[in-house]
Amino acid sequence: MGRPDAGQIGRIFREESGRSLATLIRVLGDVDRAEDAVQEAFAVAVERWARDGLPPNPGGWITTTARNRALDRLRRERRGRELLDDVARLTPDDRELLHDEHEEGGRVVDDRLRLIFMCCHPALALDAQVALTLRLLGGVSTAQVASAFLVTEPTMAQRLVRAKRKIAAAHIPFRVPAERQVPERLDAVLGVLYLIYNAGADQPESRREPSLRGEAIRLARLLAGLMPDEPEVAGLLALLLLTDARQAARYDEDGSLVLLRDQDRTRWSRPLIMEGQRIVRACLRRDQPGPYQLQAALNAVHADAVMFADTDWPQIVALYDHLLALDPSPVVMLNRAIAVAEVEGPEAGMALVDTLDGLDRYHAFHAARGELLVRTGDVARAREVLLRAAALAPTAATRRHLRHRAEQVMRHQLG
Repeated sequence: MGRPDAGQIGRIFREESGRSLATLIRVLGDVDRAEDAVQEAFAVAVERWARDGLPPNPGGWITTTARNRALDRLRRERRGRELLDDVARLTPDDRELLHDEHEEGGRVVDDRLRLIFMCCHPALALDAQVALTLRLLGGVSTAQVASAFLVTEPTMAQRLVRAKRKIAAAHIPFRVPAERQVPERLDAVLGVLYLIYNAGADQPESRREPSLRGEAIRLARLLAGLMPDEPEVAGLLALLLLTDARQAARYDEDGSLVLLRDQDRTRWSRPLIMEGQRIVRACLRRDQPGPYQLQAALNAVHADAVMFADTDWPQIVALYDHLLALDPSPVVMLNRAIAVAEVEGPEAGMALVDTLDGLDRYHAFHAARGELLVRTGDVARAREVLLRAAALAPTAATRRHLRHRAEQVMRHQLG
């Protein structure tokens, strides 16, 4: 094969490091040792591949090299030498490291699936779950994880250290939970992947660093491949694809947010929409609806509309009714109220919004109220509410949009 450039090696690292690391954790039983070994293997790869070209199986090369580096270290350390007997059975045949194993019940399980569930163990805090998933499975550097969550690199490094210590101290097992535990544990896994995607949704693209959105989609694809019989896994993947299909139209040239109703739909990604809708149709055939599948279906309906005015709002309301039965949260109620306003008028939507509690610190609540007030003609109150939304907005793009909207309302009032 040809000699790869730094970009190709970086891409291989992100795609293969999770598999190699998961295998080494199984072999060594130690996250830090495994991580150090994989990092060393990639440092060797950068030099050797640039000189000799890519090997036929880059992932296998990394895993084998990392294992050999780890074994060399174990031989040099007193505690490590005590562990050599435990891993010696793996040394004669490199291929064994790349094979899946069977859990109880005969189900074939990939090491990466074990690693996902270990990272998202309920004994760990949510921020630790997210950080570990990105760091260990996503091949994202500590600095990049820290940047994504607006903390310093030393702070994030400490979180990762504490999480690894908790794994060791609590003897968190490196395995997929028992069949009866999968549904409750899977919710945490899916929630972490969704949080990773949303953390990257408002970040500018970088050619030098992996997109958090892209990493979330890649990990969701991985999980869907490893758990093909879990409809909510498919639902999350469809939701991320259909959401990401609109990304190019979400901002204008100066970086300001563009609402769904104002987006240039010719900029939406048709391949992502087609893939997401195909998954949604498969979920409908399963007839085992869950929150992620229903959110994906909502996005699929929006994607069907050539223009905002063509949106099938009665279908949107019906899907929110189903979602409320599973997730009766104030945010779902708010989104349903917005859809009702499109079907029955702004007064009906406003009546529903005014019954909601617990959303006073949520910028989207005030943004929705502001828009409904504009539509009912109460522009003076609308401007105040939109400015309140701007003050609470989490990103500069959203704040800029809401302030601009408040100025538009004021000009309309004065005119």
